[in-house]
Amino acid sequence: MSDKMVKISEKLKGNVARSVNPYGCRQEVINQINYVKGKGHYDGAKKALIIGGSSSYGLASRITQAFGSGADTISVAFERPVKDETMLGTAGWWNNIYFKQEAEKAGLLAKNFNGDAFTEDMKKQVIDYIKGEFGGQIDLLVYSVAAPKRSNPNNPDEVWRSQLKPIGKEVTGYNINLQENSLFEQTIEGATQEEVDATVHVMGGEDWEIWVQELKDAGVLAEGFKTILYSYIGSPVTYDFYHEGTLGKAKDAAEESSHKIQKMIDDIDGKSLISVSKAVTTKASVVIPIFPVYCIALYKVMQEKGTHETPIMHKDRLFRDMVYGNKPEFDERGRLRPDAWEQDEDTQKKTVALMKQITPENFNTDLTAYSTFRKEFMQINGFEVDGVNNDSVDYDEITKLRP
Repeated sequence: MSDKMVKISEKLKGNVARSVNPYGCRQEVINQINYVKGKGHYDGAKKALIIGGSSSYGLASRITQAFGSGADTISVAFERPVKDETMLGTAGWWNNIYFKQEAEKAGLLAKNFNGDAFTEDMKKQVIDYIKGEFGGQIDLLVYSVAAPKRSNPNNPDEVWRSQLKPIGKEVTGYNINLQENSLFEQTIEGATQEEVDATVHVMGGEDWEIWVQELKDAGVLAEGFKTILYSYIGSPVTYDFYHEGTLGKAKDAAEESSHKIQKMIDDIDGKSLISVSKAVTTKASVVIPIFPVYCIALYKVMQEKGTHETPIMHKDRLFRDMVYGNKPEFDERGRLRPDAWEQDEDTQKKTVALMKQITPENFNTDLTAYSTFRKEFMQINGFEVDGVNNDSVDYDEITKLRP
């Protein structure tokens, strides 16, 4: 231990975390690994590439492949490293480091690329690595990207920025401020067509298509290759901001991309999948208007039913039971539906009824699952993790670590 101990504490600005506990992130990664190990082995991927693999659903997908199926993995993610004693990097930076440590202890390959997945340079780096050091081919690509912007690959000077907005109308509703532990009324104006189009470019399936096409052209896709992108539908009470908003348009475009990808990989007996996910606590979900209020009601109902899931629980079930198991649940459009527990008719009925009871005075009580929602958010950044009580980190020790 060095003499250079840096104090750490929870810091929020609205619903954005401004601090991180690296040791808490390490324990959270270990906790997720232990969850998967506890479920036992399944026959899944052996060589997996996860675009957006540093946190939330992407990290969970990586962990279940590695520790459930024994897969070697590559992650591409854009995370901020340690800058100085006041800026200890992002949670995803530490997740990558500690995942790699645990994977290598288990005798698995774990490669982390830190950079912009949208760029041609990153695609080339990954392809070169697959050819040179990763065995030559991959059998799974998970595309789990939540990004604020993307440059036009045909005109780098043009930058598309994603927007979380309704379409064609102004919407007012309650939202949560995690910093102040308060509920407030928020009004969001409708998106312009330009904003809709930009969100589709960033959050749709265009870049997913490019990844698959370039990987295939390079000859690094194995026979029977699978690729999957995560979508979300949710409840009608969130449709204005999600399913029928700008993000919903992007997810519709991603489904069209999936059909195009399927044609690309038919000749290698490949499979392109869209999976509709459950609502969970992520860095992105807490800034979607109205959505956090839906979550604190939904979680309460699902906890009482015993069906509430965190990202690792949800994605392990998806891959173990549906993608590689014998319990797939497809809808009429061919999408996998592990969100069936959220969409259960009784669950939705009780959730909507509970939302109608929520007020600024009672939202932070046993009426809702606000305490669960807030704790899950803090755990993303390494805080409020059971068994991790340190209030400082060894700066010299952590700055030696690289992903």
